[in-house]
Amino acid sequence: MASQPTDRKSANPALAERLQLEVERAVQRGLKGMELLGVNQPAVGRTPKTTLHRRGTLELVHYHASVDEVYRVPILVVMAPTNKGYILDLAPGQSLIEFLLGSGYDVYLIDWNEPTDDERDLKIEDYVLDFIPDCIRRVQQDSGEHDVTLLGYCAGGMLSVIHQSLHVDGPVKNLVCMTTPIDFSKMELFRSLSDERSFDVDRFVDGVGVVPADFVLAGFDALRPASRIAGQIRLWDNLWNDRFVKGYRMMERWGNETLPLPGGYFRQTTKELLQKNALYEGTLRIGGRLVELGKITVPLLHIVAQYDHIVPPACARPLVERAGSPDKEEVVLPGGHVSIAAGANAIKRMWPKLNSWLEERSI
Repeated sequence: MASQPTDRKSANPALAERLQLEVERAVQRGLKGMELLGVNQPAVGRTPKTTLHRRGTLELVHYHASVDEVYRVPILVVMAPTNKGYILDLAPGQSLIEFLLGSGYDVYLIDWNEPTDDERDLKIEDYVLDFIPDCIRRVQQDSGEHDVTLLGYCAGGMLSVIHQSLHVDGPVKNLVCMTTPIDFSKMELFRSLSDERSFDVDRFVDGVGVVPADFVLAGFDALRPASRIAGQIRLWDNLWNDRFVKGYRMMERWGNETLPLPGGYFRQTTKELLQKNALYEGTLRIGGRLVELGKITVPLLHIVAQYDHIVPPACARPLVERAGSPDKEEVVLPGGHVSIAAGANAIKRMWPKLNSWLEERSI
């Protein structure tokens, strides 16, 4: 009697289940691929807030409290002029802002918008001697409190550091920095891109006025030339995963919305920081005044990303080493430049650490 064909499904249920899973994922990849081609951007920055002040490129926002009792000392977050602030408020459950509000902090944020042509000559002086002090005064007025915690991310941290070194008797009670560059000699690719022997920054800035966002973004992409391709491969592998696709699209939107820079600021940071390494060398003068890290004496926390390709730990480390604060701490946590603040590891490690440090200094 002839043998009957073997039922592969019954003979190997694990294989059948795996095949079914791959078929379902292939279908989802097709559907999600069509979704990615759509024009609708993922919603970001949904934590309720009010704009307190807007002046050209500067925007000061106040997030609405989510608990009845808040710590006395409000937090003023300073973003890097190249990036929008919603990286700290991507989505419910993925928002540092939401976490801080839920933990009882009163949160304000200096966000940035595209500089106008009239702002092409803005310099570091405008940020640290005008914008930040003006926003601190407005936070004091709005909150009714004198003391403020300044929290700066990346170049926002650098601006906060410069501000604090020049306002040692001001109202800043605590200084928190995340991935903040100090020793620019450790930013080797940026230094090579800005080498005065091959890049005439004066001619460039005189020609463009406001440095285009595409030029700024190209500089970041040059640090990891294969990262976009690798990211697209990971996206394809995970197109079936709604959560992954949503997160990818939010991060892609943030990266694509990199901001232009005032030419004056770009010229100054290129010459003074990247070419001369003046902040680290102690020769940087802002408004005719010397910037000295040792003059910073307020409680200081610096959160450094272990795998940061933009601000490597060696670039960030001198801040705590040189600050004059008796109460100072550097924390190196696993993660990259962005994931240290907005990734899964941030939720587990950075956010709780930040809260534990702030709570006893915000009373």
